Amino acid sequence: MKKAVFVAVLLLAGAGALAGVNGFFAYTNTMDFCTSCHTMQWNHEEYKKTVHFKNPSGVQATCADCHVPKEFWPKVKAKVVATKDIYHQIMGTIDTKEKFEAHRWEMANRVWDWMRETDSKTCRNCHAFDDMDLSGQTRLARKKHGRARVEGKTCIDCHQGIAHQEPEIPMEDINLDDIQL
Repeated sequence: MKKAVFVAVLLLAGAGALAGVNGFFAYTNTMDFCTSCHTMQWNHEEYKKTVHFKNPSGVQATCADCHVPKEFWPKVKAKVVATKDIYHQIMGTIDTKEKFEAHRWEMANRVWDWMRETDSKTCRNCHAFDDMDLSGQTRLARKKHGRARVEGKTCIDCHQGIAHQEPEIPMEDINLDDIQL
């Protein structure tokens, strides 16, 4: 009998903990939460000028749609990694627009690298190659999407700056061999 009570209490505690974690994730995935930090106000203003915010269908992609995976463990990892943003806000590393801009290239590249590592999984939750009607796209988009699929490219390879201002490449990162004249 004692063992059954112990197991029941353990199961209830586990269920309560899981509900708490899921509640925390749900709250911290809201647009209001994401943009509550002073630093994120600049990103929010940029986002409001994109098709991910305002479009003919009225469907919006929020911060979490692009930056937080839906699967549990990748979501946990993303939340842990995101604590660095809170740290840098508190420490004053990115607490002004000027400081933020000075670090924008580095921050954007971290996100782009993550998106490449995950094959732009968060993009593909809405924009799957298999579900694209290429015939409804412009000729150039059809050609590029068709080629990207064959070449194994991922969304972020072509769509950098799709929801935020694309950062300036620092002079030290410019590869003169890549410039076409």
